[in-house]
Amino acid sequence: MRKESSIDWILFGATIPLALAGLSVLASFGGDERFFSRQIIWLCISIAAFFAASFIDWRFFRRTRFAFGAYLTSIVLLSVVAFSGATVKGAQSWFDFGAFSFQPAEFAKLALIILLAKYFSRRHIEIAHIRHIVVSGAYALMPFGLLLIQPDFGSAVIVFLIWLGMVSLSGISKKHLALVFALGIAVFAGLWIFVFSDYQKARVINFIHPLADVRGSGYNALQSMIAVGSGEAFGKGVGYGTQSRLKFLPEYQTDFSFAAFAEEWGFAGALALFALYGVVMWRLLVAAYTGATNFETLFALGVSVFFTAHFLVNIGMNIGLLPVTGVTLPFLSYGGTHLLMEFVSLGIIMGLRRHARSAQKELVQNEFVGVV
Repeated sequence: MRKESSIDWILFGATIPLALAGLSVLASFGGDERFFSRQIIWLCISIAAFFAASFIDWRFFRRTRFAFGAYLTSIVLLSVVAFSGATVKGAQSWFDFGAFSFQPAEFAKLALIILLAKYFSRRHIEIAHIRHIVVSGAYALMPFGLLLIQPDFGSAVIVFLIWLGMVSLSGISKKHLALVFALGIAVFAGLWIFVFSDYQKARVINFIHPLADVRGSGYNALQSMIAVGSGEAFGKGVGYGTQSRLKFLPEYQTDFSFAAFAEEWGFAGALALFALYGVVMWRLLVAAYTGATNFETLFALGVSVFFTAHFLVNIGMNIGLLPVTGVTLPFLSYGGTHLLMEFVSLGIIMGLRRHARSAQKELVQNEFVGVV
């Protein structure tokens, strides 16, 4: 009998056109050719990492010392970069090694998913207890606070959404969920008064009234909306996106890569792009449903929340529905660190899938070793 491949080729196949769409944006608008060449290198490295990760038995993350070790490493990296990292566009969030840079925030998101999957997999029966929300919230609060110090508001929002999504999917009661939202509003009010800088407040205000300051805080959002709208049904054609070519659209290679793509490919291209993301989310949910243990299920759900949060926030800010927060679009936006972590997270799911059969033969008590 033929053994089923551990690689989900449908999932992997959906990511490649997305990455190629990002490369098409970089190639179309020329300018700095290093963006295109570097992204090709990072894409090759990321794909290699995906296949390498798919051969590793990642079940060791179900042990406390490994799950918490990955989390603690991410906290150390975030702490170091917050005080001694390279500053890029006002955020001190990068380790600059000359030939390449590394953003620990992306690793921190993956580490948080691993830790929360480990934590909730052992406590799924008693998850209704409020103390588990508090403990898991404390785990998320550490990277959240360190990201605000940098300041990297976009990554902090994603960390919060990862925690909120995983808590919600873990079986929290509606009453406690309402309490979480109330707590979130209270935290946001405190951040607004004591933490947010003027430019961050301006972005949130611009969310309420995006055209209030089109020459200042609302400029990026306005140009992005113009780019998306000017693509109309079938786009202006590859290489003919005037908003990006004439430099009206800022950061077309990162924050506003979707706007640049939509201007060239139009509504039809955007729908095709959304369909590919839909395939990715569908296959992640399938991986969660067929997970051998609670850890595999929760990890796949956490990765799904991670991708969904990035997708919704980035698209929202590109079409003027959400404030500009510097959140990348998975697989499409320029950047090596986030691309690598995205493919590695999928590779981990493939690795867990590869060893699912042997995992099912283990005793239940061997699944949950140690206490977080």
